[in-house]
Amino acid sequence: MSIQNSILQATDLSLGYKKGSRSNVIADHISFSLEKGKLTCLLGPNGVGKSTLIKTIMGQIPALKNQVYLDKKPTNSISIKDLSKKIAVVLTEKINSANLTVKQVVSLGRIPHTGWLGNLSVEDQQKIDKAIQSTHINYIEDRPMNELSDGQLQKVMIARALAQNCEILILDEPTAHLDLINRFEIMHLLRDIAKNENKAVLVVTHDLDIAIDTADEFWLMQCGLPLVCGSPEDLILQGKIDLLLPNDRLHFDKSDGKVRDSAEFQYPHIDGPEDMVKWVKLALRKNDIGPEINSITIKTEGIQIGFYLSESTDILKFDTITSLINHLTTLGYTRKK
Repeated sequence: MSIQNSILQATDLSLGYKKGSRSNVIADHISFSLEKGKLTCLLGPNGVGKSTLIKTIMGQIPALKNQVYLDKKPTNSISIKDLSKKIAVVLTEKINSANLTVKQVVSLGRIPHTGWLGNLSVEDQQKIDKAIQSTHINYIEDRPMNELSDGQLQKVMIARALAQNCEILILDEPTAHLDLINRFEIMHLLRDIAKNENKAVLVVTHDLDIAIDTADEFWLMQCGLPLVCGSPEDLILQGKIDLLLPNDRLHFDKSDGKVRDSAEFQYPHIDGPEDMVKWVKLALRKNDIGPEINSITIKTEGIQIGFYLSESTDILKFDTITSLINHLTTLGYTRKK
């Protein structure tokens, strides 16, 4: 942990809600340090307390035990106005802004500095323009919000948060409801913002694959366990990614970064280029076709790929993995569960 870049810290927090004299503990033993210049992803199953942790960080609810510290000050001692100059938040709910242009919505990020009726100064305009440039939405800044795609809308919300000019940026499921390309683009954008603008970016997400690809730090939450923090790579090698999985039947495969059934799967003998073998294995596993067949050989022939199946003394050729799997399924090699 880099003490110099740590902006938000907590030790042994208890999170939850008070109702009269009774406390409803949602999560316990929560310790963390959020660092500037890093993209941190908070992961865990639904109901584990991720939203409660975010609300506690934002000062919306008090911790049941101990404190969250921002720049060494307890967040419950900082006014909402001052917190809004330190922490910007992008939530999943869409704001009612259909009649506003993109630039007008981004300008709303300056409200903590100007107030609702404040005029935008030259500095405010510079912050707005910089936020638009950082999120690469210059080409749509004059378009109304109701003409934008979901991916564009998410970038506008991020730009609005950047215009707020805070050191901490918190996003709740920013890739929800986006297609694969936009999910990768948004997460890489957030990583660039953390690195290039030295901001602490905290993302709540269920998107494990993309989080592994982009995050510097993971915070893993699981019911009844302390918060587990570390780099994705270290947590993978330590086997701690399995904390995210609902039962012992599933495990995270360190070799290829996929969640798999814990039961060991036996493959037939396969020869060929490593990358092609990988995809043949995936097709065999999905169709539960195991070692009962003899062997498969993969050969590249110019721009063609041939899949050769040895059956007794015969060698059969298939042009695609699909045709290979269909043949094996027709012969009854798919095992019944």
